[in-house]
Formats: sequence, structure tokens, C-alpha cells
Amino acid sequence: MQLSTFLDFDAIRPQLAVANKRALFHSLGQIAGQRLQMDTNELMASLAERERLGSTGFGNGVAIPHGKVEGLKRIFGLVAQLAEPIDYKAIDAAPVDLVFLLLSPPDAGADHLKALAAISRVVRHAPTLERLRGANSRDALAAVLIGVDEPHAA
Repeated sequence: MQLSTFLDFDAIRPQLAVANKRALFHSLGQIAGQRLQMDTNELMASLAERERLGSTGFGNGVAIPHGKVEGLKRIFGLVAQLAEPIDYKAIDAAPVDLVFLLLSPPDAGADHLKALAAISRVVRHAPTLERLRGANSRDALAAVLIGVDEPHAA
């Protein structure tokens, strides 16, 4: 599965200013809620519920908060580059500055896992992370992410 299958490029947020994980989930819930025309609180609750199972802090400054949401019709993703890194309780204890949100319908089991795998491929590739961190606008972030989907990209 390619990122362009589920990422909402118009929802990309460069330099998102949040003070902590709770504020991050609130912002992500608001952005996704507006884009999906869904209740922000329901989206935030889904993220918090998944986070109670264990941190979605992937390591290397990246978090992949994700959840299943009743009433969602399709897999939805967005990317946020944080203005300042936050403590996320990531597996490597490093602060997080890149966030990949993934929301899926409850019955999207295999496709949810494929989308997580697509994100995982991106965040394990150090040069791509460096380019994402160096991007200073929504268009620049989108260009890096679109480039990942190209056949010649690593």
C-alpha cells in the first residue's frame, strides 16, 4: 500500500505547536474531525484508547498514533511536523517531532496493518526522516511523502 492511498495531503501540518501528548491528540482530533466531518472527541478517544495499550512512539523522534473509529468509511492518515519536540514516552525515550496519524474503520484489519507497514517503511529510512525534518512547508512535506511513493524512492 502506498502513502497516497490514505494520506490526506491537505491535512499535513508543518510546525504544529503543541505542549504535550494530550495537546497533540487534541490537535490531531480537531484536524481529522474537520477533514472527516466527525466528532473530535470520538477521534481523540480512539487514540487515547490505543495509547493505553502501549506507547505509539516508534522511536527516532517519530510517533504513529493510530486507532479504529466507528462510522469511519475509509482509512485516513495525516502527517504533522511539530514546532518543538515533545515527550511522548516513546520506546527509545527520545522526544517526538514527527507524527503520522492513522485512523481506520473497525473492519479494516488487513488494510490498517498495510497502512501501518507503509508508514513504518518511511520512518525507518533515515534520509527520508531527514528530508521531512528539513521541510518547512506543507508543500515541501507533501513532496517528500509523494517521493516516497515513487518507484525509484528508497
